[in-house]
Amino acid sequence: QVRLVESGGGLVQAGESLRLSCAASIGFVAISAMGWYRQAPGKERELVAQITIGGSGSTTYADSVKGRFTISRDDVKPMVYLQMNSLKPDDTAVYYCHLDPKTGWAQLSRYWGQGTQVIVSS
Repeated sequence: QVRLVESGGGLVQAGESLRLSCAASIGFVAISAMGWYRQAPGKERELVAQITIGGSGSTTYADSVKGRFTISRDDVKPMVYLQMNSLKPDDTAVYYCHLDPKTGWAQLSRYWGQGTQVIVSS
């Protein structure tokens, strides 16, 4: 019922930028929030950024990406984007898009995309 497809990952050098996109197919599901997590080798998955869908679109960022990454949304499509600037080797990870339905609208409380690899070389 809910499907997420990420794109935009790749290999870049430190200091460069990438823009990730996540397209959601949601049927008749109402969305509470969408965002991005990442998982580096040997580490746990961690929140990168999240934005609420509809309304003011409040955002949350990991401290490690504040001032460098910007999350944005398109409520109509719906899609979420992650503009990543001043990339560092520590940003290397698989980036996963997530979608949180509004309570009672879907079977699961969170859906995940398949992930897109970001590699930042020094």
